[in-house]
Amino acid sequence: MIIMGEDAQRVKDRDAQEYNITAARAVAEAVRSTLGPKGMDKMLVDSMGDVTITNDGVTILKEMDIDNPTAEMIVEVAETQEDEAGDGTTTAVAIAGELLKNAQDLLEQDIHPTAIIKGFHLASQQAREEIDDIADVVEPDDEEIVRKVAETSMTGKSSELNKELLADIIVQAVQQVTVEADDGSYVVDLENVSIETQTGRSASESELLNGAVIDKDPVHDDMPVAFDEASVLLLNEPIEVEETDVDTQVSIENPDQLQKFLDQEEKQLKEKVDKIAESGADVVFCQKGIDDLAQHYLAKQGILAIRRTKKSDIGFLKNIVGGNVVSDLDSLEAADLGTGSVRRDGEDELFYVEGIGDDFHGVTMLLRGSTDHVVDELERGVEDALNVVATTVSDGRVLAGGGAIEVELASRLRDYADSVSGREQLAVEAFADAVELVPRVLAENAGLDSIDTLVDLRAAHEEGDKRAGLNVFSGDVEDTFEAGIVEPAHAKEQAISSATEAANLVLKIDDIIAAGDLSTGGDDDEGGAPAGGMGGMGGMGGAM
Repeated sequence: MIIMGEDAQRVKDRDAQEYNITAARAVAEAVRSTLGPKGMDKMLVDSMGDVTITNDGVTILKEMDIDNPTAEMIVEVAETQEDEAGDGTTTAVAIAGELLKNAQDLLEQDIHPTAIIKGFHLASQQAREEIDDIADVVEPDDEEIVRKVAETSMTGKSSELNKELLADIIVQAVQQVTVEADDGSYVVDLENVSIETQTGRSASESELLNGAVIDKDPVHDDMPVAFDEASVLLLNEPIEVEETDVDTQVSIENPDQLQKFLDQEEKQLKEKVDKIAESGADVVFCQKGIDDLAQHYLAKQGILAIRRTKKSDIGFLKNIVGGNVVSDLDSLEAADLGTGSVRRDGEDELFYVEGIGDDFHGVTMLLRGSTDHVVDELERGVEDALNVVATTVSDGRVLAGGGAIEVELASRLRDYADSVSGREQLAVEAFADAVELVPRVLAENAGLDSIDTLVDLRAAHEEGDKRAGLNVFSGDVEDTFEAGIVEPAHAKEQAISSATEAANLVLKIDDIIAAGDLSTGGDDDEGGAPAGGMGGMGGMGGAM
């Protein structure tokens, strides 16, 4: 009996498990070399020829041409980690890959996947409890620790060269948008932090500015460019001649008729500008276009207008100056306008907009770099650090970095394994081994002997030094917390949780049925049936 189409592929049992594990490990190994301060960068070239140079795990995985369903599940681990914790994406993916590698060894010993999944789940729960026990509590106003968290996040990225300056900027930005909730907890509203970039200057000239920075020019040279207290209109409607909803044809018999059409268009534009002037607006940030004639009328009225303002900038300006975003000029009222100071920096060709009063607040981090590639990677590093600091302030727990927490966790999980009965005990021990991947890879990427390093770290932790980690610059084992290598506890918990869930999801699959090629991209690849190998990895081939 034929129940599947001719092109359908099916991989079952051990072959399916090996196929899935191999695909997931391939993704994990692709980003392992980027981990830590001595991690290497990847150059990613897309189909359009655009180049991205980065060691940010989630960026690498998003830009890679991954065409495999299992591999895409591992990419989701990185995206979840980025959304929930802001950093630690490479760690999460690397641990997921190592868990599956160790699970493969257990499968070869005829241990059932269900027992491995249960053991991993127990180990993950215990690991999160141990992290909470090991973590140190940090107060939101403890600038020294929070700054160390930011510097640790940026170490190993292009932002490292100016990490002290950037860490100061990040900490100040987070402090300005942190509010205390009714229950005593702290909430960091990163919606009120904007990041703008500018090329042609050194990264050391980056700065934090109150308010918004708009990288646009006035639409007319005769417009004023400085207001101490301006009424600001945020407009989501073009100041242009209105077009009809249907296609029309008009036959014109003489020049007078044409002139009437032109006069009517001019009248429409004049009415729009008059409505803006009557509302009392001094400055107009328009998300859409502004007609040349309308620009002339606005300049005559002494109104500053900026067109094609990004939607994200309009939303941020609303937080800064207040008011409403107007979508119909016919309904415009004075109450829709916001208030703020607006000035133009002629040298940088930027507009600075600051709110007036305590009700509206927002800050902009203006990052500068010599080239587009430099400033893009700088922005990625600062965004990660910003998210990490925000997480630390709201969560209030930190850990020693440099592999210290992983070695301590592994030690405690091995002790915990003794209390677990059945074959799940082996899975808990395999989980402990997988967690120790982090210090091993940190050592490898720094050119150190990973086995000697791990032996030294384990010895230090057995003597009771739970903060003993690896200094990748000197190669010594030391108290990394005192050395300023500090990580947020929430990011580590999330990394272990996401990695475990992804590994268990992959292990639970024992049958792959594909209506055609085992890839997600259609018929472009000719991988054939994988039969436990790497067939169907599709676009990942070149990326490895």
